[in-house]
Amino acid sequence: MGEWSDVCVLVPTYNEAAAIGDVVGGFREQGFEHILVMDGGSTDGTREIAREHGAEVRQQTGSGKGQAVREAISLIEQPYVLLVDGDATYRPEDAPEMLDPLLDGEAEHVIGDRFADMEAGAMSRLNRVGNRLINSAFRFVHGRDFADILSGYRAFTTESVRRFALTADGFGIETEMAVECVKHNVPTEVVPITYLRRPEEADTNLNPFRDGAIILLTLYRMAKTNNPLFYFGSIGGLSVLAGIVLGAYVAVEWFTRNVSHEVIAVLATLAIIFGVQLLIFGVLSDMIVTLHREQLHFIERVASEGERARDDGADQNGTSDRN
Repeated sequence: MGEWSDVCVLVPTYNEAAAIGDVVGGFREQGFEHILVMDGGSTDGTREIAREHGAEVRQQTGSGKGQAVREAISLIEQPYVLLVDGDATYRPEDAPEMLDPLLDGEAEHVIGDRFADMEAGAMSRLNRVGNRLINSAFRFVHGRDFADILSGYRAFTTESVRRFALTADGFGIETEMAVECVKHNVPTEVVPITYLRRPEEADTNLNPFRDGAIILLTLYRMAKTNNPLFYFGSIGGLSVLAGIVLGAYVAVEWFTRNVSHEVIAVLATLAIIFGVQLLIFGVLSDMIVTLHREQLHFIERVASEGERARDDGADQNGTSDRN
C-alpha cells in the first residue's frame, strides 16, 4: 500500500468533463490510490473520463454537492477524506500540506485558504466581495475565524464528519461543515493553498446571487442551535425596535395633533412584549446550549480516556503473553 492508503480523495462532480481528467490524474500522480468521484448525473462524459484516469465512480442517488458529500461519507472506508472540487481550481500538490495536520493528530478538520495565494482572474470581484461578506458574517454569528469557510478544498477525519448533522443539498455544505466544527468543538486548522483559474472550457455551476443567499440563510438558520442568543435576539431586537418606532409615532400624533391611534398603539405594545420575550428566550437557550456543550465535551473526554485505558490494558496483556 502507498503513502496515502488511508486517504480517500472525494470529488463531487456535475458536467466537469473539461477538467476531471486533470484532477484525477493529478492526484494519481501524487500517489493517491483511492479516488471517489460522486457524479450528479453529468451528460458530458464526466464519469467515463474519470474512470479512464483511474477513479472509482458512483452516481449519486440525489442531486447537489451537499447530497453527494453526505452519500459519499456513508460509503468511504478510509479514515481520512480529502474533499476537492472537480473543476481543476485546486492543486493536487497542496494535498500533503492539507493532510499533515490530520496525520500528525493536530486537527480533525482542515480548510484550504484560497485567499492566501489566488491566481489572477481565479475569482470575480463580485464573488470576492461575497466571500468576504460571508466570512465576516460567520465570524460575527459563530465567533470563529476560519478565513475561508466556502473553500471547496478540505481534509477531515471520516469519524468527525459522521457526527455532523449535514442537511444542505447544494453549495451550503461547506457552510454547514464550518458551523458543525464550531458546534462540536472539532479541532480545525486553516492551511494556505493556491487557487487557480477555472479552465476556459469548463463552465461554473455556481450562481453568485442564488447560492450566496442560500449560504447566508444557512448561516442564520444554524445559529438557532449554535448561537441562539444571536438568532432569537436579532428577531426580538427588531420586534422591540418596530414597537418603539410605532409607539413614538402614536405619541407624536397624540401630542401634536391630538389624534389617537389605538390599534397602532396596541400593535406597538404587542411588538415590544413579543421582542422582550424572544430576548429572554434567547438568553435561556444560550445557557442551555452552553451547558449541553460542557456535558458533551465531558462525555467525549471520558469516552476517550476509556478507549486509551482499554488500549493500554490490551498492550500490557500482549506484553505479558509474550513474556
